[in-house]
Amino acid sequence: MTEAGGSAASYEAAYRVRFDEAGPDGRLRTSGLLRYTQDLAARHSEALGYDRAWYRERGLTWLVRTAELEIAAPIPYGAEVAGTTRVVGFRRVWSRRESTFRVGSRLAAVIRIDWVLLDERGAPTRIPSEFEVFFPSAEPSVELQLGRVALGESPADAGRRTIGVRPQELDPLDHVNNAVYADWLDEAVLAAAGENGAVAVHGLPRRVRLEYALAAEPRETLETLTWWEDGGWSCAVRRGSDSADLLRARLEPATELIESPGV
Repeated sequence: MTEAGGSAASYEAAYRVRFDEAGPDGRLRTSGLLRYTQDLAARHSEALGYDRAWYRERGLTWLVRTAELEIAAPIPYGAEVAGTTRVVGFRRVWSRRESTFRVGSRLAAVIRIDWVLLDERGAPTRIPSEFEVFFPSAEPSVELQLGRVALGESPADAGRRTIGVRPQELDPLDHVNNAVYADWLDEAVLAAAGENGAVAVHGLPRRVRLEYALAAEPRETLETLTWWEDGGWSCAVRRGSDSADLLRARLEPATELIESPGV
């Protein structure tokens, strides 16, 4: 990680892809991009005076609701990656961040994450007025819709796997970090797709969409269901005890990578 900086509306930082962040193909994993994105958002907030202590004192927490990753170019081990993040819109209790990652002059990935602000009870709460420094305007984005991932019914021959939440998958909030779910998706597709799994998981360009419906608990046993649907892979991560969806996800080829215009 190298120099960082930016303005109230955006934040920039550079990352060097570490050896342990790359897979057998020598490229940064999808989950690695999500981790960079989380770090950019946290550092942007800290640079404006809203660090973890500030949130803790007020009983506030940002929770990832949905994430969409458009990955167009390989990000190899050892590469210097330039990341930029900004808030592109907000509604009453949630906001959308867009982060871009470049290797040299080439745009490698665009990631959009919808974050919901929770109070100390875990209920959605109105975004404080002082957070307007993050936003492109003081007016809420009325046309903005919270992301969703709609899946069809899982077929009888869907790939099934049982997984357990491991201690190393928990973050400082004692939650399964949202990047871990991207690893679970990749593992499920690799298992379900057989010899074509690597093509699906590492192919370029590709789009990954994740909707976080419920939180996985420490040491919980989960089941993944994975099937081919509408030109891509669908995956549901479900609680073993009651079959409730924790994650709904799609992995599919992308025709092009779309970057929003600057605000």
